[in-house]
Amino acid sequence: MTSRGFLLGSAMIAAISILSGCSEKGGKLANVDDERLVAGSPDGADWLSYGRTMDEQRFSPLTQVSDQNVGQLGLAWSSDMDTARGQEATPIVVDGVMYVSTAWSMVKAYDAATGKKMWEYDPQVPRAKLVDVCCDAVNRGVAVYKGRVYVATLDGRLVALNADNGKVLWDKLTIPKGSPMSITGAPRIVKGKVLIGAAGAEYIVRGYLAAFDAETGKEAWRFYTVPGDPSKPFEGKHLEAASKTWAPDAWKNGGGGTVWDSITYDPKTDLVYFGTANAEPWNPNARGGKAGDSLYTASIVAIRPDTGEYVWHFQQTPEDRWDYDSTQQIIAADLPINGKSTRVVMHAPKNGFFYVLDAKTGKFLSGKPFAKTITWAKGLDPVTGKPIINPEARYELTGKPFIGLPGAVGAHSWQPMSYSPKTGLVYIPANEVAQPYFAAPKDWKPGKVGFQIGLDTGKLGMPADPAVRAAAAAATTGSLVAWDPVAGKPRWTVEHPGPSNGGTLVTAGNLVFQGTAGGEFRAYTADTGKQLWSFATQTGVIAAPMTYAVKGQQYVAILVGWGGVFDVAPGILAGKSGSVRNISRMLVFKVGAKGQLPPPPADAKRVLDPPPFIASKASAADAGASPYQNSCSVCHGDAAIAGGLNPDLRHSASLGNEKLWQQIVHDGILSANGMVAWKGEYTPAQIENIRQYVIRRANEDKALEAKSKKVAMR
Repeated sequence: MTSRGFLLGSAMIAAISILSGCSEKGGKLANVDDERLVAGSPDGADWLSYGRTMDEQRFSPLTQVSDQNVGQLGLAWSSDMDTARGQEATPIVVDGVMYVSTAWSMVKAYDAATGKKMWEYDPQVPRAKLVDVCCDAVNRGVAVYKGRVYVATLDGRLVALNADNGKVLWDKLTIPKGSPMSITGAPRIVKGKVLIGAAGAEYIVRGYLAAFDAETGKEAWRFYTVPGDPSKPFEGKHLEAASKTWAPDAWKNGGGGTVWDSITYDPKTDLVYFGTANAEPWNPNARGGKAGDSLYTASIVAIRPDTGEYVWHFQQTPEDRWDYDSTQQIIAADLPINGKSTRVVMHAPKNGFFYVLDAKTGKFLSGKPFAKTITWAKGLDPVTGKPIINPEARYELTGKPFIGLPGAVGAHSWQPMSYSPKTGLVYIPANEVAQPYFAAPKDWKPGKVGFQIGLDTGKLGMPADPAVRAAAAAATTGSLVAWDPVAGKPRWTVEHPGPSNGGTLVTAGNLVFQGTAGGEFRAYTADTGKQLWSFATQTGVIAAPMTYAVKGQQYVAILVGWGGVFDVAPGILAGKSGSVRNISRMLVFKVGAKGQLPPPPADAKRVLDPPPFIASKASAADAGASPYQNSCSVCHGDAAIAGGLNPDLRHSASLGNEKLWQQIVHDGILSANGMVAWKGEYTPAQIENIRQYVIRRANEDKALEAKSKKVAMR
């Protein structure tokens, strides 16, 4: 290098270093430090963390919008999203600026009063990552701290952005390289660290919660939730204890226990509480054939935020074989227990029981069913809280199908609940959805792509039988439950036609807000459940609302856009709440506003016109049922009936073209759209069997449609 070149190079390096040094300090906006996070905006003007306050109560002290004037609530501003997938995020608002993530882990910043977009960021997540995602390309939110905005991306990165302009400060891969893990949850800031886990407990993965330095992105600690390779030292005494509850070779199939959502910090106890996902594979036979509790899956775990040190755990679903994640939001609060104010954590996991635990020790205080029907357990031990498992629910031992209630969707899924210290009630978005379980043969081995749950779902698809479908639909509902955690019973309930409705917000104005799967945003009285207001959102709602104030004016905001697991996987039941589509928008309301949404696009009715099914192909179609249900239904729907987000294969142009079908499924010519190659999992002959199965299913449904029209004409 010449001296001139050397000097120029040195100058460039110096300039880059200066710029990097400046950017690492973050911006002037989002000026949130630890003290401010702990205080949690006592006046309610800001929404600083995912659940507003670090205890995740989702209670706002704002009263300008109340049960006296909520009927005057109108649209103040809206903003269309450029991601037509499910929208699950709760916005953050700091000092009049809104930060929100959208599907595909994109981030946008708005003037919270006017809706003027300030900046946006796209992490460029490869669309092929969809094959590693159970439940849509969603993201639940960002975190803010000292001039930075943090987002965890679907492909496993944690990214720090300058709050002023959205420029990347650092970008760190947090999952093992090449892992099928993904991230859909919102990071949490605790004492200068960014906490995040990952999803993927239906794949061959090992769960964890990790902490990263908020300024540099350097990993501070990593808490594994399930044991790893026993030939290596345990990463903590808690894992040595857990290993006794697993078969020796169970680690080879991952174990699961991922931390894909709930993370709560309670300053009063100085503990971090998080929930863990299901055991992997679901079928205990596929975990090594030894029945055991499989710690620390389907559990609440408490650790110290400074070191990641284990403090206590409470396993809500030992032996989990039903996909009963405990990853739902955990609320810390003070409750009168036996006449004494007690610091507790409250939890309504998938399994259908509402738990109250001592926040300091994890001691079981109470557990009552909030779900209408529970078939997997006969109750909880009143002293220990351990479930009394129904023997028929151990399907891998009986060798028979088992209809689980709740099912894998859960009596309560990720949609956040809220707690009001004023009413003393918890507001739960509850589901009633059954799930059939049937163990795969004992020689089952995990594949290379897609779900690896150890079930034979091929025999359990929804049949083309109107009576069966009608019965399943009638039994599939949702509700908003106002739960009294001290008395252990509901105070009031609002019924919904279908499940997977949005999360809740409760305010000091005696209001509970919730969006519905059927396309409404509603307000109810918090004390009685009387509906006072609604707004037609033009799309299903799964996200939770929030509220904030700018210059003394209260706003209520919600991100709308139908998607998530219930639009993707359950087949014909996906439309239980009505025909909805994805129209992704941010909607912001205030009293007296008169804004209007543009008219929704007209529905395009699609007519089933599949190639004819040839009777001689019946054996091929039969053979294609299991691979379709085990691998394809996760995206394209049970029994080949898709929701609104992913292609419905019964209408596919490739269905009548064997060569094109092979190019798509076997070769992966549509990988850029998320449809990766399955040649490592299935042979061309097996892929042709799947095509024949879909052709048969399309013809069955075409015949049913024709029959129903004739009946209607009569």
